[in-house]
Amino acid sequence: MDATLIERTLSQLCGYLNLRLEKVAVSTEKGDIVRVDIASPDASRIIGWHGETLNSLQHLVKAVVRAKENLDHNPFIVLDVDGYRRSQEDKVRSIANQKADFVRRTGNRIALSPMSPYFRRIVHLHVAESPDMQDLTTESVGEGDFRQIVLKLKQEKNKVGEELSPVIAPDDGLENLDI
Repeated sequence: MDATLIERTLSQLCGYLNLRLEKVAVSTEKGDIVRVDIASPDASRIIGWHGETLNSLQHLVKAVVRAKENLDHNPFIVLDVDGYRRSQEDKVRSIANQKADFVRRTGNRIALSPMSPYFRRIVHLHVAESPDMQDLTTESVGEGDFRQIVLKLKQEKNKVGEELSPVIAPDDGLENLDI
């Protein structure tokens, strides 16, 4: 993916919105993820209310890059301003760790609060790639905005044929995620 195109597109969009950028760093992470780290004196304006402006900018950058590079699908581009997105990712991983402890202690599965596809992916990968979580597995359940992750033991302790309902944690800290 062309890092210059991403930087130029982001700079133009922010210019139209009178948002100043001090530094834009484009890097490729595991797989196909392109992370764009932005430093700006207008960070709070770029992020917007619960990340809505940041999400909108991210969507526009993806759409422009897809069109300019004639891609078959949207590229996996993640915009981050002053570490905002990274801190949310860390929060989701931390909550997944806490819920993993609950699952191990009780043997019951637990459903995390509904979250976006991006954050569900973060949790799925975290559980799959963490050596200390190899006894657990995840699955996404539900539809649309109410899709959530169920965290459970790979070898569930309940009787054959008995289906456990997910335990939905009402105050798990995931209610204000911004993606």
